[in-house]
Amino acid sequence: MRPLVLASSSPYRRELLERLRLPFCWAAPSIDESRLPGEPAEQLVRRLALEKARALAEHYPNNLIIGSDQVAVLGERILGKPHDFERAKEQLLAASGASVSFLTGLALLDSATGRHQVDCIPFTVHFRDLDEPQIARYLQAEQPYDCAGSFKAEGLGVSLFRATEGSDATSLIGLPLIRLVDMLLNQGVQIP
Repeated sequence: MRPLVLASSSPYRRELLERLRLPFCWAAPSIDESRLPGEPAEQLVRRLALEKARALAEHYPNNLIIGSDQVAVLGERILGKPHDFERAKEQLLAASGASVSFLTGLALLDSATGRHQVDCIPFTVHFRDLDEPQIARYLQAEQPYDCAGSFKAEGLGVSLFRATEGSDATSLIGLPLIRLVDMLLNQGVQIP
């Protein structure tokens, strides 16, 4: 098996990839993650996932490189990482009683041949009706300011949900393992 590289600095994605018990290294790609004018959310995450993988190809010329990107969509609005308490509170107030779609772009690039696979895996979170004190308690407890949608599904954030729906719960955390296994199998990687 050719070495795997995760094109991400996310500790959440590294933890997920460790579940597959395959050796890998990781590196942070340096790309412009700006949305193109009029670019649909699904196209954005697909493009960024592949760009992240390609950004490392020169440094890892004979590897399988995994890129991933995620956005949260509420109505027509893309919710980015909040970075601070006030923006996180605004996002969770907007999500209260509503449904938020999480779109996770996934790419697997064979840097030796340039062959790649790209997909977008959706996952929906239906939020409970949330009030400001509840939101403030949650944000103070978990401080999810580096997470799209302002919560950590693998932690206390699950208490904010009424229900979830989707084919791969790991996509909500940022790396859809079920689809990634499909891609790796297509490349001849044996799992387990």
